[in-house]
Amino acid sequence: MATNLKKRYLEEIRPKLMKSRGYKNIMEVPRLEKIIINRGVNEARENSKAIDVSSEELALITGQKPLTTYSKKAISAFKLRKGLAIGLKVTLRGDRMYNFANKLINLALPKIRDFKGVGPKSFDSQGNYSMGIKEQLIFPEVDYNKVDRVRGMDITFVTSAKTDAEARELLEGLGIPFRS
Repeated sequence: MATNLKKRYLEEIRPKLMKSRGYKNIMEVPRLEKIIINRGVNEARENSKAIDVSSEELALITGQKPLTTYSKKAISAFKLRKGLAIGLKVTLRGDRMYNFANKLINLALPKIRDFKGVGPKSFDSQGNYSMGIKEQLIFPEVDYNKVDRVRGMDITFVTSAKTDAEARELLEGLGIPFRS
């Protein structure tokens, strides 16, 4: 079951990248390896239900159950105890990854008010790109009436690209709009 974005990558984007970058082998061409969605749930310190609500929401958006992350040490200034549930993360690969990327690019990002593109400086010099989203309401699965609090998330695109320029060309080919 190949998704539209995966099919477009295999048929259009990969040959275009091979030609423009002068790759001799098809395995040299950068590809999307995984997408990691991370969400810190700050209010989980006082309200233990916040993790459950946020987890269900993230599962709806990604199509995969998130992993709960726990604090590693106690920090009294932040009212944080060791072993307290404080966040969620999801790692998407394969068809789920392409489905999520397609939904993000074509449905969610255009819903952001005054959206002019994603920031071009969020590469990590190893070919990975990270972006933050301030509210989950841009995704079509989230019911506005059931949202108790607006929460954001961090999305990281992990690619096999060696440089940021290669990764940017790959992500632009996939349809991610960068600001100029």
